[in-house]
Amino acid sequence: MKSAGIHHVTAIAGPAARNLDFYTRVLGLALVKKTVNFDDPSAYHLYFGDAAGAPGTIVTFFPFEHAAPGRVGVGEVEEIMLAVPAASLGFWSHRLIEKGVEHGGIEKRFSESVLPFKDPDGMRLSFVATAAEPANGPAAGAAGDDAAIPSDSAILGIHGVSLLIEEEAPTAAILTDVFGFDKEGTDGSRHRYTSGAAIGGIVDLHAVGGFLKPRPGRGSVHHLAFRAANDADQAAMTAKLSGEHGREVTEQKDRKYFRSVYFREPGHVLFEIATDAPGFAVDEPAGALGAGLMLPDQYEPLRERIEATLPEL
Repeated sequence: MKSAGIHHVTAIAGPAARNLDFYTRVLGLALVKKTVNFDDPSAYHLYFGDAAGAPGTIVTFFPFEHAAPGRVGVGEVEEIMLAVPAASLGFWSHRLIEKGVEHGGIEKRFSESVLPFKDPDGMRLSFVATAAEPANGPAAGAAGDDAAIPSDSAILGIHGVSLLIEEEAPTAAILTDVFGFDKEGTDGSRHRYTSGAAIGGIVDLHAVGGFLKPRPGRGSVHHLAFRAANDADQAAMTAKLSGEHGREVTEQKDRKYFRSVYFREPGHVLFEIATDAPGFAVDEPAGALGAGLMLPDQYEPLRERIEATLPEL
């Protein structure tokens, strides 16, 4: 029982068309799946990642046309770090300027070169120069703007996430004992834990006691999902969470592309454990992911009404 790292990160966005445009045309990610929020079919659930939808490359969004802005606070993912080839930071710096994307200067964290920026909803992201290889061979990322993003600069996947929390130790206990992460080091108030996975293998715990609480809204992360190889692996993690760490864990929920359980870790961040199987090709050909609006079975009889309700993309 050991997590292979991050499966996906899910956030809240503003207008769906703007969200789609930014993550596909500006960042060059593939639209892996266009479906609906399983708990609210009047809203989209959009999945972006590499062309194959590999775990560890996926960032997903619940877009709401008139969502109020969120506020980052203690008990939340404060930043999603995206892995890019080591020599590509110059390309991305120029591209962010060209596209008018709010960004900072290149900085060093844990001896890595990091370029922080924000999406149109104000969500904090960063590019991290890495020697990692793409999950599915060269050019795993999808090209945006008619191949304006060369394959040797394409996003490789999620490098990791930074969690804003009150104190390190309680959250660290879950990362190490349940998910098999190891502490790598400390950089100021940031504590780095790694799973060993080249993609999606880093969680930074940014311990800042006394900070404001978060306000959910556009630009805020809803939850962070870790990988489980299969149902048995997930069940073992769930048993340890309940039996040894006193965490309340939900029943397993079928999300069609993976099976999930959810819980609040001690720092109040909402964690998910998602199985790798069955994957995103369960309802679309692997070579045509994201082509159509895919609905869970319970909503298929309502397709006409749902399509009339959803905003155009």
